[in-house]
Formats: sequence, structure tokens, C-alpha cells
Amino acid sequence: MDNHFIQIDHIRKSFGDQPVFEDVSLHVTKGESIAIIGQSGCGKSVLLKHILKLIEPDDGKIEIDGNDLQKLNESELTALRRRIGMLFQSAALFDSMTVAENVGLGLRESRLYSHDEVMDIVKEKLQMVGLTDAIDKSPAELSGGMRKRVGMARAIAGNPELMLYDEPTTGLDPITSDRINNLIVDLNDQLHVTSVTVTHDLKSASKIADRIVMLYNGRVQFSGNPQEIQATDDPVVRQFIAGSAHGPIQV
Repeated sequence: MDNHFIQIDHIRKSFGDQPVFEDVSLHVTKGESIAIIGQSGCGKSVLLKHILKLIEPDDGKIEIDGNDLQKLNESELTALRRRIGMLFQSAALFDSMTVAENVGLGLRESRLYSHDEVMDIVKEKLQMVGLTDAIDKSPAELSGGMRKRVGMARAIAGNPELMLYDEPTTGLDPITSDRINNLIVDLNDQLHVTSVTVTHDLKSASKIADRIVMLYNGRVQFSGNPQEIQATDDPVVRQFIAGSAHGPIQV
């Protein structure tokens, strides 16, 4: 029996007459951290939305921990989503709420915890991301990197088994980006989660991921560890990692 936590088998997706996925298959082992790279518009973030069942494929199958997403009813889907943490590209914090209120939002909405239990979890998760002192601040008082870390604290508040990161270092300076990368690695180690990260940053991907997957022309063009992607002779992958305008990828 395999140990795949995510199984994406031969999915196709088009928006109108614009194909996004022609035939994408991707299996992610429990506890594995993968990074998905590729050109803008290749479907990286669309794939995350498929995993959350915010979008459904036109064809093919997606399973999360053995659950066929197409067969889940609303309550079963809600229960599955509670096992998934998501860091959005913009952090998606509510400006009208304090840091504590943002981090505890999902816990309060679940109605599974008392106020004191929510606050204990909020403090624990903020400590994990190094932001204990920001608990009563508003998002407007925080830097971009701090907002991302608050978003991470909220994402891990429910002790997820699967973490999804959408461009976690976009818009951050190199030092702050590296701190976010280190935090992703640390959280993966501490929480023993399965992770899928969408990123355009190969340096970030190489640091946080056990395996890097490149999407191109609606398919998986490459799948391998960071050392293998640097050594590949695939001209499409070589052009992408070199950032060159010359090659088979036409912009």
C-alpha cells in the first residue's frame, strides 16, 4: 500500500477555451515537502485551489489522504479542510482585527474551543513564529514579513496535517525571505506536516522542498530533488532556472 497523502491523477482543466491543465498527475508522500514552480499563468495557484476543492477538474481525480474530493459531501469536505492550513500570497489578514483575533479566527468559527483555549493556542502559535509581542497589534502596524508570519500562525492554529503555501516570499526582501524559508522548514519539522509550496523563487524552493515539480504546457515537465533540477539537461527546465529569454519557452 502506498503512503501518498495527495494523489492527483490525470486532471484536465480549462477556463473557457483556455486550457490550464492538459494532463497533470502528481503524488505527494505523507510528510513530504514539495515546491511547485513554473511560468506565471501555468496553473501553480490553480493547483492549490484544486487541492482545496475551490475549483474542480474537468476530468481526472484528486484524493487527499484517501478521500476522493469528488465524492465528499459538504460536511465531509469541511472536516477535511480543517486538516489543511493555507498561507495566502497576501497573508489575507483582516485589518479590523488584532493579530490575536486573526490567528484565532478559524478556531472561534469552529466552535470547538472556549475563549481561554483559543487564546492559549494563539499564544503558542505566535511563539512558534516569533511574534509573541505582536499579539495585540493590528496588521497595519506590521511589516510585510511579520504579516506573513501572522498568516502562518493562523494557518497552523488548527494543527493541520497538510500545509499549502502560495508564494510565501513574494514581495519580501532577501533577508526576510530567508527567514520565512527557515520558518517553513522549522514548522515542517516540528509539526510533521505534508507541505505544498507554490513559488517562483528557485532558491526558496531548493531550501524548503524535498522535491521540486515544474509545470509547463499543462503537464508536469520535471519532478526531482534540488540537486537533480540543477543537473538536468531538459532545455525547458534549464531555460527557466537560468531566467533566460532564449530557449523553448516563449513568453
